[in-house]
Amino acid sequence: MEKGKHKVDLKERKRLPEWMRMRMPGGDSYLQVKEQVNKYALHTICSSGNCPNIGECWGEGTATFMILGEICTRACKFCAVKTGKPLAVDEREAERLVQSIRSMGIKHAVITSVDRDDLADKGAGFWASTIRLLREEVPGLTLETLIPDFDGIPELVEQVIDAEPEVISHNLETVERLTPQIRSRAKYRRSLEVIRMVAKSDITSKSGIMLGLGETEEEVLQCMDDLRVVSCEVLTIGQYLQPTMEHMPVFDYIHPDKFEYYRKEAIARGFAAVESSPLVRSSYHAEKHANLSK
Repeated sequence: MEKGKHKVDLKERKRLPEWMRMRMPGGDSYLQVKEQVNKYALHTICSSGNCPNIGECWGEGTATFMILGEICTRACKFCAVKTGKPLAVDEREAERLVQSIRSMGIKHAVITSVDRDDLADKGAGFWASTIRLLREEVPGLTLETLIPDFDGIPELVEQVIDAEPEVISHNLETVERLTPQIRSRAKYRRSLEVIRMVAKSDITSKSGIMLGLGETEEEVLQCMDDLRVVSCEVLTIGQYLQPTMEHMPVFDYIHPDKFEYYRKEAIARGFAAVESSPLVRSSYHAEKHANLSK
């Protein structure tokens, strides 16, 4: 077995290693964020995606908001978000998001969305209008947008780029070999092209991958090289956790020392910023990535 990995069998799957201990949700700030999310009928990837950092992030007054509803048209094998036939787009969702961000006093917001393959523009127009509304109504706010691939259609990706958030992130999620097994419609090379389109603009480009799905060290390093070829600037690397028994099982738990090794390898390859540890997720410490210079 590759050094730095902890092989998981069926009996061990429910027993997490000691380095995967998470902060339990609670405290005044956590309760305030929860209250605001409920008050304005918003969705967050923190709760919809069973994020292990919800206690830490909400406890510090931050959250990753999810627009275009809470039902995704795709059924990726790693993701806890609901899948099925989405409801009609709620045209007032962006207004409620503005109200919530104002009320919470947020200075840097992270926005993501479900995939909306049911819409002619895949939701790109709603993305762009939401960013512009936030710009107009919350002066000084910085934004990171974690976008779907929009089927790789350039004019749809350009709609988000033209709205000018500080950061546009699109996750590769895993290495090329494993992509068909865990991503229901997205393609590895298509995602790289989305990142390339972002990187050509003045907007910071970002991507993330999960470890523990059976990837090899060589594949992880190749993934880094592929991202640098398309000029990706920021990389997040975290441990995959199985949301339910219907999702892809964890193949192994990667030791923190291995994550540190990958962090150093990524920095050596020229990434401007790297977050790499077992509990890292796409929006972890996202505020640090908003003001990176090109």
